[in-house]
Amino acid sequence: MPTISELFVYPIKSCAGIALNEARLLATGLEYDRCWMVTDPSGAMLTQRAYPRMALIRVELGEHELVIRAPGMSELRTPLDAAGLSAPQKVQTVVWGDAAYGLDTGEESAAWFSAFLGVPSRLLRFDPERERQVDPDYTASVPGATTYFADGFPLLVIGQASLDDLNVRLNSKGAPSIPMDRFRPNVVLTGLDAYEEDYVESLSVDGAEEEAVQLQLVKPCSRCPMPTIDQAKGARDPDWPNEPTDTMSVYRANPQRDGAVTFGNNALVARGAGAWLRVGQTVDAELGFGD
Repeated sequence: MPTISELFVYPIKSCAGIALNEARLLATGLEYDRCWMVTDPSGAMLTQRAYPRMALIRVELGEHELVIRAPGMSELRTPLDAAGLSAPQKVQTVVWGDAAYGLDTGEESAAWFSAFLGVPSRLLRFDPERERQVDPDYTASVPGATTYFADGFPLLVIGQASLDDLNVRLNSKGAPSIPMDRFRPNVVLTGLDAYEEDYVESLSVDGAEEEAVQLQLVKPCSRCPMPTIDQAKGARDPDWPNEPTDTMSVYRANPQRDGAVTFGNNALVARGAGAWLRVGQTVDAELGFGD
């Protein structure tokens, strides 16, 4: 039976993730996932696609604060709760064409990120008084689904067997194996065949103490070049700068997505907001073959 083997949250979009043994599930995804985002002074988002050093920015969820660290930088702290910000400026930004709304966390954060990234930067926290709707083309099963600063969906689900298969293919051409953090999933499952998540319509979590949890898998995740960035180094491997994209393009180009390379599946929270997901929980995977 499929089992949750890993859980990850990425509090600051495009910065390092945190592996958790348990995570609270909200309608928008895992609690604190992509709750913050770095932008330029105009409000345009900054990501690893242009600034791979963002991978070196590590975060920790404290009791009341998000603790932010990076090589050569002093520790930065910002309140977890938006109410802890002092008269924050409201900022409208855009995430892949979607309007999103944030609260500027202030000058100290701006100076810190500007110094580390080498470009003028601001840190926004998602405005809890606003919502960002998921593309309605994918929300028939969960009308009105929302998310924070994620690229488009509350959750990303990947099967461990899929990464294992990719690594076999990489190794066969002499390239090194890569870890799961290259793909930045929220939920990793064991017990599925390689790429079986492509055909999963819903996941129901067994053993949840609260309301039963159901996740609807609604769209294969189209991959940008970010998986080529070594998350431990904040840079591409100079010997294999285009891997794993080159290898995936041979066998993971999805004709139903205009040839985009896909890996993993985006999911919505159909039931169970407020419940906890835990490593080791078993899940029931309902398969479908319509996409």
